[in-house]
Amino acid sequence: MRIRIVDAFTDRPFAGNPAGVLLLDGFPDDDWLQNVAMEVNHAETAFAHRLPEGGEADWALRWFTPVTEVAMCGHATLATAHVLHSTGAHRGPVRFATRSGVLVATPGEDGSITLDFPTAPLTPVEVPAGIADALGSEPLVAFDTGPNVGDLLVELADEKTVHALSPDLRALGAHSERGIIATARAEHPARGYDFVSRCFFPNVGIDEDPVTGSAHTALAPFWTERLGRAGLTGLQASPRSGHVRTELRGERTLLSGRAVTVIEGELLLA
Repeated sequence: MRIRIVDAFTDRPFAGNPAGVLLLDGFPDDDWLQNVAMEVNHAETAFAHRLPEGGEADWALRWFTPVTEVAMCGHATLATAHVLHSTGAHRGPVRFATRSGVLVATPGEDGSITLDFPTAPLTPVEVPAGIADALGSEPLVAFDTGPNVGDLLVELADEKTVHALSPDLRALGAHSERGIIATARAEHPARGYDFVSRCFFPNVGIDEDPVTGSAHTALAPFWTERLGRAGLTGLQASPRSGHVRTELRGERTLLSGRAVTVIEGELLLA
């Protein structure tokens, strides 16, 4: 079967967030899916198969990190939609049936793809004791992002602080279900982004995620309230980095970006 590696939330190879993508006839057992994701060894590997016509969704979609299945993943959804459109397997908007409900990916005339995801509910919480030592910086505020995302979102003093983070990942894992989203306002919005973030997910086997679509379902409402605009662009400042355009629409958040297929090959498994 064909297997592809796609760099998502970027318009050039070797940037953004790489995801494995496999289009299947159906889902094999979970152990097989997990072993393939472990072999691919990227933040997520997406598995999709076509559904019968006439239903609420066109394709079933699941996402696995190297160590576990996750409830939501933006970049691997973008990567899967890119594969479907670039190979001609699907044309126009594609509806994915997932653990987070039906998610729609719509291709744009400019080559981008827009994902329609549920907005993460933000609940203010006390800044956890010890997180400053684990993260390497004292958060200004902290928010729980709800069960679908499962992260702790923290705002830091400025963009330079976010870039300079070098956290104790083992200690950081004690402070949320999946990990930590660290963010700050952009110091120079004229550079093309409104806020900056980095995401650390040691509890699902990802020390630092290069570009995290699901995190932007929390970052979008957080920064929309503070900046007073529904349409924003975030820079995720990992070593690979990438941009995510966001638009808050109440209970839904639109996430837009591009993707590039960098590897295509054959998976030699029965």
